Formats: sequence, C-alpha cells, structure tokens
Amino acid sequence: MAEAEDRDWQRLDKWLWCARVAKTRADCARLVQKGRLRLNRQPVDKPGARLRVGDVLTLALGGPEHGVVRIWRIRALAARRGPAPEARGLYDDLDAPAPDTLPASPPA
Repeated sequence: MAEAEDRDWQRLDKWLWCARVAKTRADCARLVQKGRLRLNRQPVDKPGARLRVGDVLTLALGGPEHGVVRIWRIRALAARRGPAPEARGLYDDLDAPAPDTLPASPPA
C-alpha cells in the first residue's frame, strides 16, 4: 500500500510554498535545487523530497553577505496555501529568540 501524499508526507517544494517561504512554487523548487536546505541535517536538492511531521528543516535564506539561517521543526503538513498566520502554524521556529531577550524598543 502506497503512502498518500498530503496525508503521510508532502513534497518539499509544495510545503515550502504553502509555508510562504517564496511567492511561487517554482521559486521554492529553485531554492531546493540550489542546495539551500537541509532535511534532518542531510543536504537536499530534490524539490520532490518527502517531508513529514516532526522533520527538522534548515533553510539558508538570502545571499552570502546578508544570509539568514532558520531552523524549523515541521508541525503539520499543509492543506492549502493560506494566510501568513496559518502558514506560521505549519512549523515551530527553533531559532526564535525568547520573548525576554527581545529589545524593548526598536533601535533608532
């Protein structure tokens, strides 16, 4: 019996698009093909890689000078590409600063 996509697993490029990492699914696929992601610490370059709940995704976003690395634990598979608050519910940001370490006011 084959696993059902979107129930047991989801294509990486589709999930990234639903999580609003990029504007189009093709942009998400290119991001994966460039080798900018790791899935459970392993480099991944195939947009069709299978993503499951509980996996850890490391994303290198931006260029080499202003790059940002995010580490996300997958909380849910995406049913659709919804609004940003819904997209943020798909993952836990493991790099998010603790609320008590945030600056009280933005720098001038």
